[in-house]
Amino acid sequence: MYDIMKRHEVQVLKRAGLSLSQIAKQTRISRRAVAMITKQPAVDHLAHEAGTDRSKVGRPSVALPFAPHVQEIFKTEPDLPTVEVLRRVRLKGYKGGKSALYQIVATLRPRPVEPVVRFEGVPGEFSQHDFGHVDVKYVDGRRERIHFFASRLKWSRWAEVTVVPNEQLETLVRSLLDHLAAWGGVPLVCVFDNPKTIALKHDGPLIEWNPTFAQVAIDMRFAAELCTPGRGQEKGAVENLVKWVKNSFFKVRRFHDREDLLRQLTEWLCEVNTQRPCRATKVIPAERLAEEKKRLRALPVAPADYALRIPVVAGPTGHISYDGVRYSMPARAIGVPGTLFLYKDRVRVLAGPFSAEHPRKPETPGISWRPEHRAEMLAFVSGQRGQLYLKRQQLFELGPDAVDFLTEIVHARPRTWKPDVEKLYDLLVQFGASRLLLAIRDAARRRLFGAEYVVQLLKEPA
Repeated sequence: MYDIMKRHEVQVLKRAGLSLSQIAKQTRISRRAVAMITKQPAVDHLAHEAGTDRSKVGRPSVALPFAPHVQEIFKTEPDLPTVEVLRRVRLKGYKGGKSALYQIVATLRPRPVEPVVRFEGVPGEFSQHDFGHVDVKYVDGRRERIHFFASRLKWSRWAEVTVVPNEQLETLVRSLLDHLAAWGGVPLVCVFDNPKTIALKHDGPLIEWNPTFAQVAIDMRFAAELCTPGRGQEKGAVENLVKWVKNSFFKVRRFHDREDLLRQLTEWLCEVNTQRPCRATKVIPAERLAEEKKRLRALPVAPADYALRIPVVAGPTGHISYDGVRYSMPARAIGVPGTLFLYKDRVRVLAGPFSAEHPRKPETPGISWRPEHRAEMLAFVSGQRGQLYLKRQQLFELGPDAVDFLTEIVHARPRTWKPDVEKLYDLLVQFGASRLLLAIRDAARRRLFGAEYVVQLLKEPA
């Protein structure tokens, strides 16, 4: 006679729609036994069966009389921790050990049973994407945490892996677009885990999307799907992609340094995509990719030309702040909401009727000024004193070397430093931040503190 849990398993699989032969294969019992069990009354609880099952040998469990109380607890609190169940049952008079009760709890606790659904698709339908990280130990003993972004077309199993500096939204989008371009097109659905960069909040069917990412999905014309939190059967395929990259590459190879790691990663991707048959399909991914490309849709925008759109507002100093850098705007744009278009090498800001374009990484770390914005900002500051201190502030923004140089001038010329600031500001507008800063450093090295010395140095050949 088969035990109660085996009979329960058979009945669950039968309710799920499996045939008798499939159930017999999965449960490893005969087809005849399966047919017999499916005709028996449904196993709906353990306590009655445990009390009437004469096939067991030995004394009945001391926890068995308390099984009905455990059942009552689980009717209203099915996820109650087992240790709390034990405490409540002891209040009802249970004096036995925890192991006996834990066995009862394990059999009575409700378990949602769902059929296993394989995450498969047709050509051009699904792709998987996820971040991963792994701690790598180099040959010389140095250690480094490597972050990577992995993507895989589900039907052909063609994979792309990129080592990335972080797991932020822009990194995700740039890597995603590069991988789509490498495949030659966009699938219908891109499946992700639940990174906070994509889903600000995920409560069942209600998803609060990151608006910047949502715009990417719209622009690139793919449907984005997220694995439901706590649903392992959904997210397993995405997580297995990261596990596969770790176990097949990072954890089985040795690297001299990061450069060697990147070289080997390129070689490994070539091998798994174009030379080695996939274990799941028994076909080399490159062969399937040729068929899948017919179903991929062309990228609407090349990755290098795509800009992320980020809502911004010009602050009281007339700057838009993003990722640790302040970008100047016209003075009249202060307080006006706008959009920052973020490219790989530059930014473009639109705020009402005002616009400005800056290099992504300005020559002065942390701040980027357009010359016309300097002049307009001065025009909006009332009074000579206010304008003077605004000019001095813009010189300070060149960095510590400029601050130290002006500090020496103020202390050396406590009553006559203002013309120095005026002159240095004019030089800033005329020559730009980088050249002026080089001259200031040269003057400081020679212990020549004054605007006139900087003028002379700027006249010399670079």
